Amino acid sequence: MTTTDIDAAAERILGAYASGTPCAPVRDLITTADDAYAVQDRVTERWLGEGRRLAGRKIGLTSRAVQAQIGVDSPDFGMLFADMAVPDGEEIPAGAVLQSRAEAEVALVLEHDLTHERHTAADVIRATAFALPAIEVVGSRVRDWDITLADTVADNASSGMYALGNRPVLLKDVDLRLCGMVMERRGEQVSTGNGAACLGHPLNAALWLADTLARVGRPLRAGDTVLTGALGPVVPAVQGDVFEARIDGLGDVRVAFGKEEA
Repeated sequence: MTTTDIDAAAERILGAYASGTPCAPVRDLITTADDAYAVQDRVTERWLGEGRRLAGRKIGLTSRAVQAQIGVDSPDFGMLFADMAVPDGEEIPAGAVLQSRAEAEVALVLEHDLTHERHTAADVIRATAFALPAIEVVGSRVRDWDITLADTVADNASSGMYALGNRPVLLKDVDLRLCGMVMERRGEQVSTGNGAACLGHPLNAALWLADTLARVGRPLRAGDTVLTGALGPVVPAVQGDVFEARIDGLGDVRVAFGKEEA
């Protein structure tokens, strides 16, 4: 794949962000995961150059069913920037995330770097300061969510925004594999699941991410937030929606979607 194609794919994604109008898929320009991450890198460098601050990573495709649907056998990852974080209970402005959907997740906040090429679960546990409940608002700059692996990776793993709960919980005080999750939209239950739905255990997802990022020379660092992946079905979100997620042992988190001003 040529540098020109990678640059063109990055500009297509960036154009959708700038215009607020979803674009055509980019798989006509790129085909492999490596190409897609090269596009993601181009977009990331542009944003860093514009002053955005990297705050962590998100893990996607942690559901075996979704992996099978897209035709892959491993997760993917995207960047979390500080301006993507929404305070618990606050509104996301209308139009801030294209084609938005909501999912409940476990977030890990690190207090130590993870720099080994191959980590153990103990390494990840020691590096984690605490866990929080999270709602990730995913979105797609690709029209109608018409995505393959190449499309979603290039589009920063379909990242949007995210909200974190405010009560830190030590890993020793919660069973992340068995913790149950319920998410409601305007008081109606719309998604349920548990930690085992995320690659068998959210720490499995974090371990995969730590190894992957270390191998590509961008290791996780102290202070990073890691969104480990959905615990249940992803739900479409529209203006005026209010989502609340409760995760056993971690507490709750809430996010609202603002309406267009009259």
